Amino acid sequence: MRRPAVLALPLVLAAALLSGCGADVANPPPAPSGPASPSAVAVSASADRQFGELERRFGARLGVYAIDTGTGRTVTHRADERFAHASTFKALLAAVLLRRLSDEDLRRVVTYTEADLLEHAPITSQHVATGMPVEDLIAAAVRYSDNTAANLLLNEIGGPKGLQGELRKIEDRTTNINRNEPTLNEAVPGDDRDTSTPRALGTDLRTFALGDVLPKARRLKLTDLLIGNTTGGPYIRAGVPSDWKVGDKTGSGGYGTRNDIAVVWPPTGSPLIIAIQSDRGVPDASSADPLIAEATKVVVATVR
Repeated sequence: MRRPAVLALPLVLAAALLSGCGADVANPPPAPSGPASPSAVAVSASADRQFGELERRFGARLGVYAIDTGTGRTVTHRADERFAHASTFKALLAAVLLRRLSDEDLRRVVTYTEADLLEHAPITSQHVATGMPVEDLIAAAVRYSDNTAANLLLNEIGGPKGLQGELRKIEDRTTNINRNEPTLNEAVPGDDRDTSTPRALGTDLRTFALGDVLPKARRLKLTDLLIGNTTGGPYIRAGVPSDWKVGDKTGSGGYGTRNDIAVVWPPTGSPLIIAIQSDRGVPDASSADPLIAEATKVVVATVR
């Protein structure tokens, strides 16, 4: 996680966004059934226009993947374009550790020194003298986006390469995990290191939080961590109705990168998976934080 400085964006970025990818909204049919209905096409065109308007309004590139897990209806926009994943990877790291480690391993205390502390270490900075159990480091990484906790946890799994290997085991061939905090947040355009796509992140989150990859108790632990996230208030949480429950993980980085991935539980019906990524293409650009909530509102209006 980083705090980008504010910089005015050049007009060329907004112009480049005019040719952005369209949104796709569909209810997957059980078998091929011919062209989409006029109403489905109209809904897709409406979402497309709204996402394009948001990109122009905020001077940002926007990626969206969302699915209603009950109906299968999806909303996508630049869903297969690469963006820096930034701290959203911490949700995947937590899930992999919950999958791999025994209860005894989770209780094991990891020690570290002042020299290991990074700029954003709100929890680990309080426990240098005693160290922290692995399960507490997981909570610090997910709920507070503690960068030192994330690096200590990466050490538990063989570093970035080890985490990427675990993601390949769940058929994620897209997400790249190459560096530790804080350099993974550089987000230089055209650099595929430490990048993913909205579709890949959303699919991974669904696999871990709602699938059967994790035992039920561990799956509930993961969703509890996501629900307890303290950094997500202005993002996906701000774009859904107040009576919907959200478990999410945010991320921010260079070039105005701002992301949020979430499991969303409406009062009725099945949960939604929403993955939204964005960037602004300028090294010291501020992130377009309200964009995430605005894009979420389009998703909710489209799938429900």
